[in-house]
Amino acid sequence: MTLDVFKYFKNDPKNNKLIGDDYLFVEYKCPIEVEKFKLWTDTPFITYVISGKKDWTSINKTYPLHSGESLFIRKGIYNTKQYFEEDYCTILFFITEDFIRRFITNNASVIKSTSPKEHYDQIFPINVTNSLNSLFLSVFNYFDMGGDIPRELVEIKFNELLFNIALTPGNQDLISFFNTLRQVEKTSIHDIMMKNFHYDLQLEEYARLCGRSLSTFKRDFKVHFNETPGKWLTNMRLDYAKTLLQNSELNINEVCYESGFKNTSHFNSSFKHKFSYPPNQYRNLHLAT
Repeated sequence: MTLDVFKYFKNDPKNNKLIGDDYLFVEYKCPIEVEKFKLWTDTPFITYVISGKKDWTSINKTYPLHSGESLFIRKGIYNTKQYFEEDYCTILFFITEDFIRRFITNNASVIKSTSPKEHYDQIFPINVTNSLNSLFLSVFNYFDMGGDIPRELVEIKFNELLFNIALTPGNQDLISFFNTLRQVEKTSIHDIMMKNFHYDLQLEEYARLCGRSLSTFKRDFKVHFNETPGKWLTNMRLDYAKTLLQNSELNINEVCYESGFKNTSHFNSSFKHKFSYPPNQYRNLHLAT
């Protein structure tokens, strides 16, 4: 199962948090027994590590994250791995693209506009200076105050955080990405689906990742791919499973779940229907050639 991390933290009463219309602060202490975790988010966020170590893996790269370090995580699907040497504690700053867009637009005279790239990674390491480190740690004072914190005060804190990041050398790739958000455009269905088809999300969750209602997502998807989302996902996952069977040492159950299928019986029957052989037999035939 892939966890909707923004929804989880927003609704979970166990974690200290501050909630606004376009932002969410969360203090999170990861259970020590959780080693590997798969999650997705339709709201970008910044993670700052208080203690412990965790690996964040996007579609094409892994980012080790230690105490005192920070990452900006774009909306998408990720795998994480925690290490057991030390309890993992982090602060998460969920910030909607609308909030970032307003910040960049309102402060254009201060924040330099850089030339956009053709491609941006899903994850951006943040250069944490002494002042930014102090700013991260000061958030704990908000959690300790208890009661209702004025939303205006929390919003000021978020703006201060973005100002500090934007004016720190070494964060220019992230600011360049922020500047692209000035153009209010629909998220590319092609990019989202090609990067994330092998995760077991519901259509409603794919629609949220693409910034659309379910009905609009289905309509736009059919225009772009000339196929329904359900049929396209099944075919893409089966093709991916075939590649895994040919090139990996994963067992059949692992190939099934890695490809986005929820149970092996459905996977086996679907694979046989498309490729004429069940997965195990297909692998044996491929190895014999």
